[in-house]
Amino acid sequence: MGSHPASRVPSDFRELVQFYLLDHETKLGKTIDVSLMVLNLLFVAVFVAQTYPLAATAEAWLWRLEVGIALVFVVEYVLRLYGAEDRLAEFTNVYTVVDLLSVLPTLLVLLLPAPLVVLNVGFLKVVRIVRVLRFYRFTQDERFFFGTVSLRTLRVMKLLLTVLVIFFVSAGLFYSVEYQTNPGVDNFGDAFYYTVVTLTTVGFGDIVPVTRAGRWVTVVAVLAAIVLVPWQAGKIVREWTQQEKVNVTCPECGLSAHDPDASHCKACGHVIYQEYDSREYKTRR
Repeated sequence: MGSHPASRVPSDFRELVQFYLLDHETKLGKTIDVSLMVLNLLFVAVFVAQTYPLAATAEAWLWRLEVGIALVFVVEYVLRLYGAEDRLAEFTNVYTVVDLLSVLPTLLVLLLPAPLVVLNVGFLKVVRIVRVLRFYRFTQDERFFFGTVSLRTLRVMKLLLTVLVIFFVSAGLFYSVEYQTNPGVDNFGDAFYYTVVTLTTVGFGDIVPVTRAGRWVTVVAVLAAIVLVPWQAGKIVREWTQQEKVNVTCPECGLSAHDPDASHCKACGHVIYQEYDSREYKTRR
């Protein structure tokens, strides 16, 4: 959720707010991190649960829970803007925009007149899906409430999160546009099943889109999976290959990061003669 040294706790209230929203080391900072993550999981779970047939009492409790969590996130949103050094930059930050969009449907239901809410119910269902994007805020850097991870581990986490987000957002969009007309889509689970089967190219055919919007959601989901997953995976591959390089600079052309067993520069052919243990080379081979 951002990096901030925990060695000095500021005394100014505005700096204090910013500090604890970014801190991962103090008890309060860890508590805020864990609490926001748990609330985010609940916020997403409420959206999923509301797509299933429930008793009136259960629906009422879920609505109260949704409103309560949304209000907490509204307070967090305001505090982030208040504590930011550059409020305009914070306001336009993609994570902050997602934070606002995630609570917007709940706020609209609370604040808008009933007829307008009815007219926008489809829009509200679609916007609720962005709640899952809030998890990206927790992967801004390598520091977490449980410690610091390597850059490679962080990129693997982002890859797995990207895959899950594509599945979840695609399923949510597909449910939102199909549940009223598609007999095979009664709840989020049905939509998620269709998304996983489709994006993994299994394609059983037991659930198919019956609306034009559903077909476009499927097309966009497939394209997103084709583009975003290899992009994130490419970062991991580059990290692995770069760790195999030796930080030696060619004095002739200036190329750095050579192969461990290179004796000549692969760009200009200049002799660089790296020192390398032949026993380790054989072990690698």
